[in-house]
Amino acid sequence: MSSEGNAVATPTVDLEELKTRISALAESIVLLKSSSGEVDKDAIATAVNALLDAKRTFAKNNGGVGVDGKPWEEPMTKSQKKKADKAKKAAEAAAAAAGGGGGGGDAIKPNEANASKKAAKKAEKNAKKAAIKVTAKEGGSAAATKGAPAAAAKKPTTAIPSNRPAMTKSKLRPNQISFNPNVSLSNRPVVALTTAILTNSIIDYELISDHMRSGCALGLPSGNGEVSGDLAMARFIAKQEGGVSFLGGTSDEESAMMDQWVDYASALSKFGLARRALATQRTLDSILVAGTYVIGHSLTLADVALFASLGFPSSDESLAEIAAILPSGCPTLRWLGMISDHPAVREATQLAMGVAKNDEVQLENGASMDPLLSGMSYLEGATSGCVTTRFPPEPSGYLHVGHAKAVLLNDYYARRYKGRLVVRFDDTNPSKEKDEYQTSIVEDLGKIGVKPDVITFTSDYFETIKNYALWMIENGLAYMDDTPQEQMQKERMDRQNSKHRDQLPTEALEYFTLMCSGKEDGKPWCLRAKLDMQSDNGTLRDPVLYRQNTTPHHRSGTKYKAYPTYDLACPIVDSIEGVTHALRTTEYDDRNAQFQWVQKTLGLRRVRIQTFARMNFMYTVMSKRKLAWFVETGRVTGWDDPRFPTVRGVSRRGIDIDALKRFMCSQGASRRIVNMEWSKFWAENKKEIDKRAKRFMAIDKDDHVALTVTNGGEGMEFLSTDYLPKDPSFGKRLVRIGKKVLLEKVDTEGMEVGENIVLIRWGVINLTKVEGGLEGFFVPDGDVKAAKRKISWLADVPENIPVILTEFDNLLSKEKLEEDDKFEDFINPDTQAESEVIGDVGLKTLKEHDIIQLERRGFYRVDRPYVNEGKKLMLFMIPDGKKKAMSGLVGKIAHR
Repeated sequence: MSSEGNAVATPTVDLEELKTRISALAESIVLLKSSSGEVDKDAIATAVNALLDAKRTFAKNNGGVGVDGKPWEEPMTKSQKKKADKAKKAAEAAAAAAGGGGGGGDAIKPNEANASKKAAKKAEKNAKKAAIKVTAKEGGSAAATKGAPAAAAKKPTTAIPSNRPAMTKSKLRPNQISFNPNVSLSNRPVVALTTAILTNSIIDYELISDHMRSGCALGLPSGNGEVSGDLAMARFIAKQEGGVSFLGGTSDEESAMMDQWVDYASALSKFGLARRALATQRTLDSILVAGTYVIGHSLTLADVALFASLGFPSSDESLAEIAAILPSGCPTLRWLGMISDHPAVREATQLAMGVAKNDEVQLENGASMDPLLSGMSYLEGATSGCVTTRFPPEPSGYLHVGHAKAVLLNDYYARRYKGRLVVRFDDTNPSKEKDEYQTSIVEDLGKIGVKPDVITFTSDYFETIKNYALWMIENGLAYMDDTPQEQMQKERMDRQNSKHRDQLPTEALEYFTLMCSGKEDGKPWCLRAKLDMQSDNGTLRDPVLYRQNTTPHHRSGTKYKAYPTYDLACPIVDSIEGVTHALRTTEYDDRNAQFQWVQKTLGLRRVRIQTFARMNFMYTVMSKRKLAWFVETGRVTGWDDPRFPTVRGVSRRGIDIDALKRFMCSQGASRRIVNMEWSKFWAENKKEIDKRAKRFMAIDKDDHVALTVTNGGEGMEFLSTDYLPKDPSFGKRLVRIGKKVLLEKVDTEGMEVGENIVLIRWGVINLTKVEGGLEGFFVPDGDVKAAKRKISWLADVPENIPVILTEFDNLLSKEKLEEDDKFEDFINPDTQAESEVIGDVGLKTLKEHDIIQLERRGFYRVDRPYVNEGKKLMLFMIPDGKKKAMSGLVGKIAHR
């Protein structure tokens, strides 16, 4: 006789170990219910569900027999039992009614019999409904025949446990993680966030704060509900992202081991800190004395869950609190220190604490970071010492103020978080790139005070990028296409697949090789990603990744004949170079999905993207092509012309580095693109240069009037005055005084005999003659405040020097160009004017780039120092942000 019919399946788990776990879970439930504090119903429910899962697993692997030796039956809740009992009684009553009243009763009349039958049918129907509801709530197991082994009825599967709560409607969008920003760190989803970071998927999740939410939840990717609870979210994320090793493994034994530790951590978390810490130490010391982690040889959910049960002590302060409880030098204390220093744990802490975008946690004692500059925002998930930003200019032109904003923001964050700034030349288009531009960019970065930690080149990674492209072809993720460019654009607009989209990888490899060979036959071909031609995001409709270009590269020469596009190269090199935060302008918003697709598809470390608004200015063009037109047509002197928005141009005009940084950072957090007024830019600059611009005086060479000061001396006398009246620490200068003094003609209009005027830095002069030449005498200790006119002046002496003052205006006459406008139609014909003045002899000491103030005229930058009469001192006027000149001394062109 065959024994196959009575054979019992060999258990796939250790039943004795499972018995021990079931006993421990039952004990933990008793402890939770007998807790001295407020009973935590959620924790009890979690532990009960874990116990039922363990009992169910035991029965499945024991031929349907439970741990108590009886056939396993799915337990019912009180309400389910009540409904089942009610249904049973209704069925019994219906059966009695259908079968008559029993021997001694009166015979049932036909109408009564019909009524009884109807009642019986109705009762039977209600009973079935009740049974169906019970079955549905118990996942179908309640319908099993009483006494029959549940596990034997069907093959064990990996389906959702039968006691799992039914999915509810959620307000959360897919992959949104929501939690209350006002609860403690241990009550935020720190385990789930750590899991997402370790599985390289944190970029895919959006964190939102919800002051009304008591716990935490994750919107399911399908959009059909949410998962609640930190540990449940962590498990889901790990399974979703393929984090098998993080969950302990794939076998039932490995899963049971992991579940044991996670359940233990959950049971511990509701006791006081001292009890939790000591219990954990007694449990873990024997394991950690010879091991690094709780399970296996890498960080797993068990480590993170136990760490979270102790309050997630990721800061020095919280770790010290636990260290004061545990024995000094114990293995558990060493384990706690290691986990708290783990980059994923530190990042998860910052993400959890910064969900409201208005706070960041200080993890190390005494290592505070500078307060954020006004206008700046926190970098999401950034921790001190673990931030790398990058600035990737293309060496195809000179930097302008828009680039300056980008690099200054990157530099600011790198310095604030004690990280690194990578300046990487995106040299993937040899047709436009030159060594000249590369050199100028490095020089311009120095002009605005940026010192990168490292300078790299995308061309250093050409071979690596090519290998990734080949991998994509071999795996059917990219194809070669020779569709003409205009037709390709039309097909993308119409969401029409290319005729080559379904080509075989072997065929695509042949065409890729042909393209890279530089042969003419390979010129029409390009490599395209196989993404989604039906996407609403146009950048995802199979973008081009590689093109042929036989122009010699300025660094690699003729080694390569085809080059990757920025869309392929940038995400690859960002990941390889360790960039943590990629700051991009909002014009790249649609391309961010493409950036993330490349990194995820190639299995690269993901980079977080933070966006900011591009900077535009009124009456200005930023396009390299348009700026080049001004240079080529001779309308400006070069790329460093003071009228240009290039870094070289505004530097020559007189921008202060600190003012530039402050202005750019003040615009940093905004995503709203606006046309900025230059006046705001220069007003910020004026605040800074006013603190250090030494004061001098100069008088117009042609429009001036002589004043005779009868008691003014013979021209050999001097007075001492401060270079900076508001800050005497800048020192003093000598000013020549004498009988003959030069005044601005505009200042003398309407002067009267007997009037007191003030010559700035000298004193009060009482006018004795107006007609036929001005005369007056110096009034010692005169009342300076009482005089209405306070004017600049200069002693008429041979030592005075000639000075050229240059003013500039906007290159365009229209505030904002529309899309259909031709910029050539709005060229301002008068953008530069010069005037000559007589300057104080002290101006001879000035050097190139010095910034001064000519009193009552304005601020100026020294473009050329004084050499001799043939090479006069040349000063460029610096705008001060005001619409009107600071005095009656109006220049030759509009005051900007």
